[in-house]
Amino acid sequence: MTKMTLASYPHMLGFEQLERLLERTAKSGNEGYPPFNIEQTSDYSYRITLAVAGFGEDDLSITVEDRQLVIRGRQSEDTEGRVFLHRGIAARQFQRSFVLADGVDVGEAIMENGLLHVDLSRAKPQTVVQTINIKKG
Repeated sequence: MTKMTLASYPHMLGFEQLERLLERTAKSGNEGYPPFNIEQTSDYSYRITLAVAGFGEDDLSITVEDRQLVIRGRQSEDTEGRVFLHRGIAARQFQRSFVLADGVDVGEAIMENGLLHVDLSRAKPQTVVQTINIKKG
């Protein structure tokens, strides 16, 4: 059985980059931590919300790398002088990646009640109609 690719469809021209992007996203291996929501806040804006209880602003980093939004968290171990009888709150590091389409910009990030909100916006697309002249050969 052969693998179907976008190049297999003769009417889909110039989508090779999209295919590479999909493959890269599939390989990113995001695990289920931390949980997150993605909501559409208007026709041209979105909000990603991650549950990052226990993380402070200094424990988190947000970068855009090659059209990929990367959110990383690393808590510092401050257990000196503390004796835990039970430790059920995870203090592990994480990395979450989100692939951004062309024209999607990352806005502000807000920490609120253990939730990290990252706002995204997309420019309103313009309809372009182009007429191509036919020359006699």
